[in-house]
Amino acid sequence: MIRGILVAALPHKEYLKMSDKSTAMAMFTSLCSNYEGNKKVREAKATMLVHQYELFRMKEDERIETMYSRFQTLVSGLQILKKSYVASDHVNKILRSLPAKWRPKVTTIEEVKDLNTLSVEDLISSLKCHEIGLNEHEPIKKPKSIALKSRGKSSKTLKALESEEESTSEDFDEDPEIVQKMAMLSNILKYLAKKNKRFLSRSSSYKSSRKEEKGCFN
Repeated sequence: MIRGILVAALPHKEYLKMSDKSTAMAMFTSLCSNYEGNKKVREAKATMLVHQYELFRMKEDERIETMYSRFQTLVSGLQILKKSYVASDHVNKILRSLPAKWRPKVTTIEEVKDLNTLSVEDLISSLKCHEIGLNEHEPIKKPKSIALKSRGKSSKTLKALESEEESTSEDFDEDPEIVQKMAMLSNILKYLAKKNKRFLSRSSSYKSSRKEEKGCFN
């Protein structure tokens, strides 16, 4: 009967892996071996989780709720591998894992509370309340300004350019179409100025050559 329940509960692919098992105990042992590993694998996993537990730390920009979620996941893995701790171990571990800015709160808890009887849930609730106060008094970070080095220009020239750019942006920032037309007009004027320079240079050279020819004839 138990074997039939296991067969009904298993996906078809998993059943094919143990279809040769004739008893429920044999199927259960095969499942444990496939998903939990043998004794050496379980011991290796337990050792790794214990190491992670000892090195567990709360990140500087992490919230208490996020930290506690990571901690619970780690503790659950230890319990599955039969490497569980008592509540006082978890309380002490969480207090030791908090960043330096939490040190006054940790000292207060250690002086007022009995860590051997304090539950993890009560500790987390107390830390969350303190976190709200920390967030209220934390100064707002201002964006860093980027200082640009001047290249061969005096401070007066830079200030004049900045004032011109500010006045231009105040006049035209609100209408992109005007900005586009002004840019086109500027390009046209530059093009005409170049053509005018070429025409004047050619005209002057032509006049000088004519004068030279007249001088020769005279």
